[in-house]
Amino acid sequence: MAGIYVHIPFCSSRCVYCNFYSTVGVKHLQSRYVEALEKELKMRSKYIKKERVRTLYIGGGTPSTLSHDLLRRLIESITSTFLIQTSDIEEFTIECNPDDITEEFVGMIKETGVNRVSLGVQSFIDERLRFLRRRHNAQQVRDAVRLLRKHGMRNISIDLIFGFPNESTEEWMEDLNKALELDVEHISAYSLTYEEGTPLHRMLLEGKIAEIDENTYEEMYTALIDTLTEAGFEHYEISNFARPGFRSQHNSSYWNDSIYLGLGAAAHSYDRESRQWNVSDIEQYITEIEKGNIPAERETIDAVTHYNDTITTALRKREGIDIADVQEPYKSYLLKSAQKGIENGNLSMDDGRLHLTRAGLYISDAVMSDLIFIAQKKVALVM
Repeated sequence: MAGIYVHIPFCSSRCVYCNFYSTVGVKHLQSRYVEALEKELKMRSKYIKKERVRTLYIGGGTPSTLSHDLLRRLIESITSTFLIQTSDIEEFTIECNPDDITEEFVGMIKETGVNRVSLGVQSFIDERLRFLRRRHNAQQVRDAVRLLRKHGMRNISIDLIFGFPNESTEEWMEDLNKALELDVEHISAYSLTYEEGTPLHRMLLEGKIAEIDENTYEEMYTALIDTLTEAGFEHYEISNFARPGFRSQHNSSYWNDSIYLGLGAAAHSYDRESRQWNVSDIEQYITEIEKGNIPAERETIDAVTHYNDTITTALRKREGIDIADVQEPYKSYLLKSAQKGIENGNLSMDDGRLHLTRAGLYISDAVMSDLIFIAQKKVALVM
């Protein structure tokens, strides 16, 4: 099985926390960009030709800012290149801003086969949304979900952020309760991070804002887990919660060592033998593709890299790592390295699977670092 990810790097405005590759003020490049995506599709079509395409994910950026005609054209190019029908794709997701959800837009994505929508909600408090420089308000979130339901969309995911400067656990609980009122199928929740180079990070360095303390973070994460699991959600990955049967199949492919193809500027691809990532520059991407080149870097996945990838991906899942899937000598190394975590209650071994405990979830990065096998990685430029 395989998944396809398409990166649409266009945004009308840039959020203060975002470190994903995106662009503003270059709407005039949309048509050329889609043409470049179509050419990359043809050049990379052999990448997963032996695998059945199971998931398709259009992310960004803000895919919902792409014109309807270009979005429809892009989807048709994908299906024709891989000789598939959108009805055969088990999960077809598109990321959207709540304020882009209109009658016309929802009708169009339903026609093209989209069966899952991921809404960038982040908060239900308008003051917080203004702080993040989001374009929507809380009412537009409710209106968007209502409109999607009206058109028969039965798989909706929302993203939330917690840990705002000066945010209390009580305020976070308000967000969680409002999210539950929407009765969506999937919720992803992340703590606010201060990525270098973002406006948010500059505000932190300038002393204009302060991070929440560790105790508050733990209280908020506890509230997240308890509130959503008590409401019937399955906590299937560190930051992801789903109603039974509604796990994100595409994102799960990243944690399950599945093959995936990434198209567009800054997109990543993986075939178990190598990992590739396209240049994070829309104009360079378009120019090179027009010349017949794929502007990407490539990393060979050797045994050490594959083991370390397993630690940092599979261990994120509730089920953890199936020890039987780990080859020697890494299996012995893993079992030995895991003893510390098992003894201090951060890891557990059940039915041949090593997984994080509830306590381990709070310090997952530290737990994983204890299991990593240190080795140098080689990166080569491919054009």
